[in-house]
Amino acid sequence: MLREKKEQTIDELAASLSRCAIAIATDYRGISAKEMAQLRRRLTQAGVDYRVVKNTLTRFAAERAGKKQLETFLTGPVAIAFGYDDVVEPARVLRDYIRSTGLVLQIKGGILGDRLLTAADISALAAMPPREVLLARLVGQLAAPLQSLYGCLNAPLRGLLNVIQARIQQAEEGG
Repeated sequence: MLREKKEQTIDELAASLSRCAIAIATDYRGISAKEMAQLRRRLTQAGVDYRVVKNTLTRFAAERAGKKQLETFLTGPVAIAFGYDDVVEPARVLRDYIRSTGLVLQIKGGILGDRLLTAADISALAAMPPREVLLARLVGQLAAPLQSLYGCLNAPLRGLLNVIQARIQQAEEGG
């Protein structure tokens, strides 16, 4: 590779590492080109970049981006999935694709912000419910005390209303 091309690749990788919310390193040995294309297509649909990278160039890019922890996973053939918006989606898409196709793709680990993730951490991330479900649960838990308070404050008024309605009905019947 020409030096300028290598510098450009390092710059692109460093930019991707700086921008991404999560980076997941995978070992792609044993995957055919067709399977790799299908995986890339599925990841792209989810808004995830998936790049086969040279370890030495990635080491330089990780150093520039301030993510030296990534060097832990740079052994053997490595491809990195870069997730920019949702940190769970890249892990979920990789897990689901591996399960549905039976690929031998191995997740080595990753980086979430400045935190180093193991393969087990990424599996746990993939098992998390979607963001919308988590937000709905949070809203439900925040609303529960308010609903309780409403019920407590409303009970005496409801009781008084029932007494008044019973008295009105009794008066109408001639009592």
